[in-house]
Amino acid sequence: MTPQCLIPARGRSKRFPRKNIALLKGKPVIAYAIEAARDSGLFEAIWVSTDDAQIASVAGACGALIHDRPPRLATDESTVVQVCLDMLEGLER
Repeated sequence: MTPQCLIPARGRSKRFPRKNIALLKGKPVIAYAIEAARDSGLFEAIWVSTDDAQIASVAGACGALIHDRPPRLATDESTVVQVCLDMLEGLER
């Protein structure tokens, strides 16, 4: 398998909902993570795992592939490990 980058971006944060698409110096916060991953040259593909259509739209416009995160993994109790395993299962399919 070629190296893949996964950026988790849940939309339903309790403290700052949709913080990933909030603007920072005129650019969505998630754009910085996507650009850093791309500029590293390490990854075959950059994925954003999200439960939020707006985040998916912004991330897609920034060049990321989108993994639709299931609702069961979009809670405060969900771990990054669970999100990564879900993504790997999706890639295998």
